[in-house]
Amino acid sequence: MPITPFLHLFGRSPIGPLEAHMSKVAVCVQALRPFFDAVLMGDWAAAEIAQKIISQLETDADNLKRDLRLHLPKGLFLSLSRSDLLSLLTVQDRLANCAQDIAGVILGRRMVFPEQCIANFNIFLNHCIDAANKADQAIHELDELLETGFSGSEVQIVDDMIATLSQIERETDQQQIILRNQLFTIEETLPPVHVMFLYRIIEWTGDIADYAQEVGHRLQILLAR
Repeated sequence: MPITPFLHLFGRSPIGPLEAHMSKVAVCVQALRPFFDAVLMGDWAAAEIAQKIISQLETDADNLKRDLRLHLPKGLFLSLSRSDLLSLLTVQDRLANCAQDIAGVILGRRMVFPEQCIANFNIFLNHCIDAANKADQAIHELDELLETGFSGSEVQIVDDMIATLSQIERETDQQQIILRNQLFTIEETLPPVHVMFLYRIIEWTGDIADYAQEVGHRLQILLAR
């Protein structure tokens, strides 16, 4: 069987492509920061540019995902199962999809965020981006985990990262409650459809932290096996 450029680059191990995919996903989520900065300033030209960047990053991540799925060996070549790796890849992919959905809806509707909610939303968003970054760091420990046979100090490092991810996710849950309560107190002053989409954006942004935590959970499953 001829060696494809994808396999030539990473060899027969899927860990390199999996890490490359997660890195692209993390950059896609990070791009929400300049996007929201433009949105909150009402600079829709800059927001459109930022949204296109997010969309391209999501497409790039999709291409990496497709290549990995197509070229993932079916034999037992690692201490990692094919199903576990594909499950992990699917969760990683949801992070990029979520970022693209958020940016697309906000730009499409030219959504304006209530002044009362902006400060807390910025804190909320930063924590969600932090969760994606932490998930990226954890995934990049897979090489070392394999080298040590999923034992030793490297396992503790990953366990600590997963614990941090869980803590960040709990914090975002609390921030999400605060935001919803703030929006509830002023929702009668806003168009009902706009309120509905604001709640949806808050929910989708929180999903980023949830999916990042799920990446950690998938890693825990790998460690347990």
